Amino acid sequence: MSAALRLSWVQPEDLVGHELRQAAEDGRHGPAVRAIADRWTRAGGSAAPARKGASDQPAGAGLRALAQELLDELDALPAPRATAEPDALAAIEAACPGWTETLDVAPPGPAALRDRLHGAWLGRAAGCLLGKPVEKIPRAGIREIAEATGNWPLSGYFTAVGLPAGVAHRWPWNRRSAPTSLVENIDGMPEDDDLNYPLLALLLLERHGTGFTTADVARVWLEELPAGRTFTAERVAYRNLLDGVEPPLTARRRNPFREWIGAQIRADVLGWVHPGRPGDAARAAWRDAALTHTANGLYGAMFTAALSAAAVVLDDPARCVEAGLSVVPPDSRLAAAVRTAVRAAGEEADWERVVDRIEAETGHLHWVHVLPNAALVAAALVHGRGDFTASVTRVVAGGCDTDSNGATVGAVTGLLTGAAALPEVWTAPLRNRLASSVAGFDGTGFDTLADRTLALLRRPPGDTP
Repeated sequence: MSAALRLSWVQPEDLVGHELRQAAEDGRHGPAVRAIADRWTRAGGSAAPARKGASDQPAGAGLRALAQELLDELDALPAPRATAEPDALAAIEAACPGWTETLDVAPPGPAALRDRLHGAWLGRAAGCLLGKPVEKIPRAGIREIAEATGNWPLSGYFTAVGLPAGVAHRWPWNRRSAPTSLVENIDGMPEDDDLNYPLLALLLLERHGTGFTTADVARVWLEELPAGRTFTAERVAYRNLLDGVEPPLTARRRNPFREWIGAQIRADVLGWVHPGRPGDAARAAWRDAALTHTANGLYGAMFTAALSAAAVVLDDPARCVEAGLSVVPPDSRLAAAVRTAVRAAGEEADWERVVDRIEAETGHLHWVHVLPNAALVAAALVHGRGDFTASVTRVVAGGCDTDSNGATVGAVTGLLTGAAALPEVWTAPLRNRLASSVAGFDGTGFDTLADRTLALLRRPPGDTP
């Protein structure tokens, strides 16, 4: 008899524990939530998988039916934090007194702009590639692996050469990434969702212009994105679309991952095509993120898009982070986490102490939640001071969602640095090509992606081919 198929991130019995944790985060602590938790425990339901997307054992039909019932009951409960952490774009803007609409900075000339965009694509790939093999490995394990192979502090891609068997057993590489992401076997940029989503954003903008709608995002996904290449909130929203659920309910229905990192990793390109206009970038990111995320999940995308828009025209990463923070409600948990991170990065010379302070505030959250990851991104950008190697190695050494954070920090510092100045230790193994299951992009060069992005900037707003 074959083993049961375990579907990550969508099985109802795996979602209840995550939703109960989410309920605690958004302020639902009352007797109704406690009663639901008790019913789940008494029926034999388990907590959410700690690091994996699915539990090891299948649930019986009765337990699965109960899980679906309880998820719907939890969905129906109001969230007390909704006032300080609104979902509606107008309410978000109203909650941001320091909202930065535009920066009073002249954009770079055509050649410099193209070099920056090229650097953004290369930097996103390199940072992602650095973090891929150690995704899901905690911070202590990342350091032990790097120290055991003479790569600490991190200065290049990870390697298995010289890695003691005991260390390898204690901290196994990411199963899907190690065969293509260690320095001894890198041959171009392997497929990753942190590159697939920017490619989809490029397609979205080419087809619908900067005035795209959330429905346009959904259509592009259904047409171009294989369901098996989605994870967490994106997989739940994809399932909801196939069930006939429309946005924005796609972000809420049985979706305990709606404040995780997914929307944040999709936002970079939406910032690149709004150079010097953090406000417009944030609005575009909101329209994209509303398909899958709410509250802080939305803010993570808006924060990243706004700081990316600033990085196209600025040279100071700290000012870029300020622009990103300006579009986040100041009383939100994400704003608090980013402020803590920026303060720590400014006060601590030792990066390990910076991460200690971030973990003290956000360490209770899942490693894919947006709060610790946005905080690490902000801290690495400020602490790295625009140096590409310093910035990407810091954020990956900090743990959590290592490939996603490496990608975001790599993209921002690539913008600030430009492709021509990026160190070859990071760019040469990329071989100017990436793999992707998004149709038409497999084998594409980063220079071609830069040209296509630049072409979008020369179009009138909202114009489509």
